[in-house]
Amino acid sequence: MRAVLQRAAQGRCTVEGQVTGQIGQGLVVLLGVGPEDTSAEAEQLAQKVARLRIFSDDAGKMNLSVTDIGGAVLSISQFTLYADTRRGNRPSFTGAAAPAQAQKLYQAFNAALRAENLPVEEGIFGADMQIELLNDGPVTLLLDTDDWK
Repeated sequence: MRAVLQRAAQGRCTVEGQVTGQIGQGLVVLLGVGPEDTSAEAEQLAQKVARLRIFSDDAGKMNLSVTDIGGAVLSISQFTLYADTRRGNRPSFTGAAAPAQAQKLYQAFNAALRAENLPVEEGIFGADMQIELLNDGPVTLLLDTDDWK
């Protein structure tokens, strides 16, 4: 699984003019699922997201997690994180999981975040979404569970 984490002052997902998810301070997470990914990896990734200390403490040091600050997560499924751009000018997405598997693991990831006592707002899987984000810092991190093996 691949996740792009963006520390946010606020974030919002809109589909066909309707807000499907909205947060104040917290994280906007763009999540991509690969064909070899598992529910155990979804849980491990969610725990890492919940516990990463990327928010500032009173001394201005990145010492607090999204959980510590009482923040929320806006979780967005994004298969394009598995784009292969090595050849030509049109990306190939054959490295992404099939939609049924990806949706199942996206839901497992979100459930695991909620198990960490985080409020989670979502986009709509497979929809054309508009994501608004006020990036805080900016702080943007890339996590890839393949790097943990």
